[in-house]
Amino acid sequence: MSVEPYGADEESAAVLRTVGRVIKMCRERAGLTQAALGAQIGYSEEQVSSVERGRRAPMEEFLDAADRVLEANNLLSALKGDVEKARFPKKVRDLAQLEAQAVELCAYANHVVHGLLQTPEYARVLYGMRRPPYSEEQVDELVVARLARQRVLDEQPAPVFSFVQEEVTLRRPLGGRMVMRKQLEHLLEVGRRRNVEIQVLPTQREDHAGLAGALQLLRLKDGHTVGHVEVQLLNRLISDPREIQILEIRYGIIRAQALTPRESLAFIEKVLGET
Repeated sequence: MSVEPYGADEESAAVLRTVGRVIKMCRERAGLTQAALGAQIGYSEEQVSSVERGRRAPMEEFLDAADRVLEANNLLSALKGDVEKARFPKKVRDLAQLEAQAVELCAYANHVVHGLLQTPEYARVLYGMRRPPYSEEQVDELVVARLARQRVLDEQPAPVFSFVQEEVTLRRPLGGRMVMRKQLEHLLEVGRRRNVEIQVLPTQREDHAGLAGALQLLRLKDGHTVGHVEVQLLNRLISDPREIQILEIRYGIIRAQALTPRESLAFIEKVLGET
């Protein structure tokens, strides 16, 4: 039985149905059955059927291989950008769109490493721990979406990023020793970029302005600031100036309570040596 793409909404579903019809049209024009196409591109008949019915978002490899086998002259490969956007849940698409408009992003993470800083292995572990569990297909889609969001780190001109990570997020052994070692190494690599500052908030601090939970602030090109908070089943974008002011005050104090960026990189290296 096929499953709905994770977080499917009508806009995404319409895109995937259209992509599926185009693939089906090209396949039938080439005189191939779903099974025959699947055999030539390394997918099962059921997977091809799910894609053609708009029930499954095709991976880039699927579109490139189908384009080549069906001699579609780049028609199918050109759909990759549309499919990638449709793969995101709507709330993720909205957030990713805002991140792409940001000149500065500030984020405090208190339970896990922030999504823009996660390695593929760490992200997969997190999604795999979800209860009730995601299917393997849903986990795959979510990891792809998370990694796609990280492209904002490479935008030019480069936005400015400020991350504050609780010490516990560096020490909680999610996925085991090797997953955490790779994650810590990645934090060091990203933290050395000129447009990125990573700060660690030590557990031993007696005063803490972040006990209300994780938060994110995005300062946009048009001068507006948007907040984002997520906990359990709640995912909320905040635009009310009074609420934004509260988040800005809290984040400013959180940064002041954390180690400096230089001290934080040294701290992460120390934790890596102990992991």
